[in-house]
Amino acid sequence: QVQLMESGGGSVQAGGSLRLSCTAPRLTYIKNCMGWFRQAPGKEREGVASINTGDGNIFYASSVEGRFTISQDNAKNTVYLQMNSLRPEDTAMYYCAADPTFCAVARGLLGFNALDTWGQGTLVTVSS
Repeated sequence: QVQLMESGGGSVQAGGSLRLSCTAPRLTYIKNCMGWFRQAPGKEREGVASINTGDGNIFYASSVEGRFTISQDNAKNTVYLQMNSLRPEDTAMYYCAADPTFCAVARGLLGFNALDTWGQGTLVTVSS
């Protein structure tokens, strides 16, 4: 079982910022698709952002584009999600995924049942 180390999250007011990080074992990190999906109470899971750690290809959900930035640090086997201009509707559990299918899952090309590896999740709460 691959373990992903997630950190970040918390509670902020609308307009604030948070940064999530996700560290994977080296063999998991290399040439993989990593990123985050989220799930709010009573809602479906939603791909938020993904990055191909091999070629750097990035995807953002339309709901976060322009506000969230995903990046990678190859020396630390870590990807980051900088979340700015947070809105109450961003409130959700955010899960890091590291799976060759995630780049397609995040884009809605594959269902979430295609994922094998994701983290324990971190809660992001944005108050108005």
